[in-house]
Amino acid sequence: MKLNVLERLMALQILPTESNFVTLRIVFDLQKELGLTEEEIKEFEVVQIPNEGTNWNEKGKEEREIKIGEKAADIIVEALKKINAEKKITPQLMSLYEKFVEVK
Repeated sequence: MKLNVLERLMALQILPTESNFVTLRIVFDLQKELGLTEEEIKEFEVVQIPNEGTNWNEKGKEEREIKIGEKAADIIVEALKKINAEKKITPQLMSLYEKFVEVK
């Protein structure tokens, strides 16, 4: 799946923090895949600004191939569908929703 920095960070935020053992094992692996590497943090010039959030350069808008298995994708889809059902989709989640939910 091709994702940019914003999509990766948003996906990390919606992952469940509680579930059964198998699901959490998949979530932990998925967190490693979605998280930015040290090299990417340098390349994208990622900085956290207190009270403002996280910023990065234009390269962060480029999509990168992220390895996401079928079960891991299902976890993201389930989280996005739940957020949508609660009418809590934000503009930052829209492209992630389109990539995961609308293509399935």
